[in-house]
Amino acid sequence: MRTLIWYLYFWGYMLVHWPALHKGLKALEAGDWKAGDELAALHVPHWANRLLKLAGVTTEVIGLENIPKDRPCVFAANHRSYYDIAIMLTQLDAPHGLVAKKEVGSIPLVRGWMRLLHCVFLDREDPRKAMSALNEAIETVKKGYSVSIFPEGTRNKGEEGSLLEFKGGAFRIATKANAPVVPVALSGTRDIMENNHMLMHPGHVVIRILPPIETEGLSRAEIKELPEKTRQLILQNLEPNR
Repeated sequence: MRTLIWYLYFWGYMLVHWPALHKGLKALEAGDWKAGDELAALHVPHWANRLLKLAGVTTEVIGLENIPKDRPCVFAANHRSYYDIAIMLTQLDAPHGLVAKKEVGSIPLVRGWMRLLHCVFLDREDPRKAMSALNEAIETVKKGYSVSIFPEGTRNKGEEGSLLEFKGGAFRIATKANAPVVPVALSGTRDIMENNHMLMHPGHVVIRILPPIETEGLSRAEIKELPEKTRQLILQNLEPNR
């Protein structure tokens, strides 16, 4: 029943608020990013927070003070669950755009709200399109918008507390935009759904926001080491038993 109610709310909210989305997209097309930003800031956290409550999710956020003030950054988080998206949209300082796989961009209504958030859709099977998407994300950060990315590139289905190899895309965005990387360690998100045969189940999620890693002025060797450096920081801050 919990799962059914969750899905009804998921789609119901977007259908009811279609006029707001349409208004925001029109503003975006007209170059009025501020109007689109205001609508996204109003609706997206409300929608995503409600989804967490309907699933019975509680959260503990540690390190909000580590998010840079008055300048954009690239949040780099581990990826265990579909719920990581809702967590990243609600538990940081504000909802930020995501670098997401292209398949997400084909979901009706969801695609529109993601456009309002300045999300970027990555085609991992086409190197040229993938590079174009990363360049789009770089320009978005240069315009003052933070972005969130999961450097593992896919959901890690291994043991809690483990990490896959980090890919370099997130770090290319940060270094090209001279923006800091903010590592985020998520623990417990897989217990909400994936560990329960895709049925919603109450769970507790711990979000650790780590101090930013500055990227401006890094040497070529330091840039090369950045993915593994970030990976190790997140690995050290995961909770294996959550």
